[in-house]
Amino acid sequence: MAATSTERSAYAFPQQRLKRVMSDPDKDPLVLVACGAFSPITFLHLRMVEMAYDYVKFNTGFEVVGSYLSPVADAYKKNGLASAQDRINMCEMAVSNSSTSVDLDLWEASQQEYQPTAIVLDHFNHHLNDILRGVETIDGQRKPIRVAFLAGADLLDSMTMPGVWSEEDLEHILKEYPLFVLERMGTDLGHTISELDRFKGTIHVIHQLIQNDVSSTKVRLLRKQGMSIRYLVPDSVVSYVEEHDLYRS
Repeated sequence: MAATSTERSAYAFPQQRLKRVMSDPDKDPLVLVACGAFSPITFLHLRMVEMAYDYVKFNTGFEVVGSYLSPVADAYKKNGLASAQDRINMCEMAVSNSSTSVDLDLWEASQQEYQPTAIVLDHFNHHLNDILRGVETIDGQRKPIRVAFLAGADLLDSMTMPGVWSEEDLEHILKEYPLFVLERMGTDLGHTISELDRFKGTIHVIHQLIQNDVSSTKVRLLRKQGMSIRYLVPDSVVSYVEEHDLYRS
């Protein structure tokens, strides 16, 4: 079970699943960070990380040395948002039982105020490079880790909507951190990327070879209608949602 609110105040950056020595010294180390509500976490969230690993392996000069989920804090005030503690618990269950590659970082979720994504990515960059000093290569050298932002196509769409992102944050994110975007049915990524043309070199589109259109919004809707969510989210999350009677109103 995830830490309580009191225990979360003693923050420690998670390193258990972070690769400390690279396999290929000719590549550059990369850490994937998926920020979001995760209300609740679904199989597609976990699958997105796996697809990103494959994309990076076959299409870039990076080697993924770690990946993280970073749930937003309660201060985000989004419709359908369960408490930070409930979302942390569900994410931890999903990560513990369904994945060996992705870890859960609690820093963002533990903040009293909403933290812009740019600040969250800076947080990862600080811990990975300023504190941990990057990652070691098999020949004994150290390399700085490149932090990348992993997101769904709807988030990329939002970057072209007036007033959603501050221009300062958008410039900072897309200049400092590669963006890996998972395509979703019904989203015209080509048009969206053309509107962000000045950043196109840092935007990578991950195509779904097997289409999966599961979303937290759809899971919450099924719950509200009294329908099953099994096989859309991990079994442990199904049990938690039912036990705590989440997403019924």
